[in-house]
Amino acid sequence: MSRSNEYLKEVSEIASKVDRASIDKAISILYDAWKNDAQVFTIGNGGSASTSTHFACDLNKWVSDTAERKFRAFSLVDNIPLVSALTNDNGWGDIYYEQLRNFFRKGDVVVAISVHGGSGSDKAGPWSQNLLKAVKYAKDNGGRVIGLAGFDGGVLKTASDACVVVPADSTPHVEGMHLVLTHLMCEQLREMISSPNKSSKQAGY
Repeated sequence: MSRSNEYLKEVSEIASKVDRASIDKAISILYDAWKNDAQVFTIGNGGSASTSTHFACDLNKWVSDTAERKFRAFSLVDNIPLVSALTNDNGWGDIYYEQLRNFFRKGDVVVAISVHGGSGSDKAGPWSQNLLKAVKYAKDNGGRVIGLAGFDGGVLKTASDACVVVPADSTPHVEGMHLVLTHLMCEQLREMISSPNKSSKQAGY
């Protein structure tokens, strides 16, 4: 079997093992945010930072472009001068927490995206502690948290109201599947928002 075929076979096997109930719960939280005009803040580091930006874009544009009321989604990755200023003054660990202190309101949602779910470490120390600090702030201030993780889910698995774990010990597979999952959520949300009465009854929301 060529590596291409092997890789795609692995993708298929991983997709089949993702917990569907956790996906539905994450969609429900996002749908409630839209209904209640709450803000959605997305956060991530490295490749997950680009997924954070992509997800916020899709919620605002693709999901909402035919809706009477739009999603209000913001990626806290995107303001590079602010992120660099916060890093310079306070350190990398506070870049999302400090922004939430300014923007977050009770009922808002944080979507934290992390391959290892805030567990493990490398040369700079423990991974994704800036995400976990932001998640704690959201929970302590009346918000809800959606996690997208991989491997065993890490800290995010228990710290989130809904955590979709990609059951793979491979960063490329986890990051790739996170994009698939955000597109899946957006497609479902778009349908629910365009036909809210029908979709609510079908999904039980």
